[in-house]
Amino acid sequence: MGAKIYTERETSLAPLQGRVFGVIGFGSQGHAHALNLRDSGIEVIVGLPEKSRSVSVARDLGFAVYPGAEVARRADVIFLAAPDLAIADIFAADVAPNLRPGRTLGFAHGFAVHYRTIAPPADVDVVLVAPKGPGHLVRREFTQGKGVPALVAVGQNASGKALETALAWAAGIGAARAGVIETTFREETETDLFGEQAVLCGGMTALVQAGFETLVQAGYQPELAYFECLHEMKLIVDLMHEAGISGMRFSISETAKWGDVTVGPQIIDEHVRATMRKVLSRIQDGSFAREWIAEARGGKQRYLELLRQGAAHPIEQVGERMRSLMPWLKKRDVSGAQAAYEKGPAKEKAI
Repeated sequence: MGAKIYTERETSLAPLQGRVFGVIGFGSQGHAHALNLRDSGIEVIVGLPEKSRSVSVARDLGFAVYPGAEVARRADVIFLAAPDLAIADIFAADVAPNLRPGRTLGFAHGFAVHYRTIAPPADVDVVLVAPKGPGHLVRREFTQGKGVPALVAVGQNASGKALETALAWAAGIGAARAGVIETTFREETETDLFGEQAVLCGGMTALVQAGFETLVQAGYQPELAYFECLHEMKLIVDLMHEAGISGMRFSISETAKWGDVTVGPQIIDEHVRATMRKVLSRIQDGSFAREWIAEARGGKQRYLELLRQGAAHPIEQVGERMRSLMPWLKKRDVSGAQAAYEKGPAKEKAI
């Protein structure tokens, strides 16, 4: 049986109308949800520390900005749009002391609820609205009359109307235009972490680097290795995104297709699949979450060292040189991240 998918026909903004929607945090997801909901006619307020650099940004965009505790007192729906490991402290300091019965506590990722870094009281609704894309895309698609698909889930249903609130929120950010899939906090959290670690980020970057290293060590020019193992990745991913794996195969050569279907399974073999199952098991039993929380509490030294090593990989230097020849590529300023890797946790907290 397939997932339950809601569209604009099955959703309504009514459950949010006349209610105050509080967004604590104004980063990638926070700013996009705040802007889209306001443009959909919902009253939105923003919660930020007084010294946050985002205060002036939010005020320039016309939002009323308050400390997080005040947002928790004023809002009917409180969206904790903060990093996973920051949510526990924000919840304990600002939200929990001011959370009134009957309110709704919202998240864009289930980590804090699923791994119990917070403990919401039983008399509030707990919901999830997780767009399947970064905040800038959620905002851009909305302004163009489109939407980014999203997941919705209910963790607690004290009011009996938690799902209606979540669906209204999803509709308000434009997700119902593309499809809203009903799930659970557990399923969203575990599949999201697995996708990031095994395929989208961890798996892909390790595969790209290994391919690059294999060609260079065999005596081929690094520039060619870069193009074959990294640059052309986007072309293939775009084809899969638009038409699926079979659609991608339709667009490539017969030689590429034969290599795809015969060699691909040799690379992603049973050993890799067994490792993937171990990765999933560590996510399911909470081992990954405990390890990540301990790493953060210990100052993130290993985390930053691994990022430093990645930034120093030869493919980065080759890629920077090759991309400089293509001025039409959108440039991303990663100087702040590089400084964080070099200076360590104290610097990272400031960016």
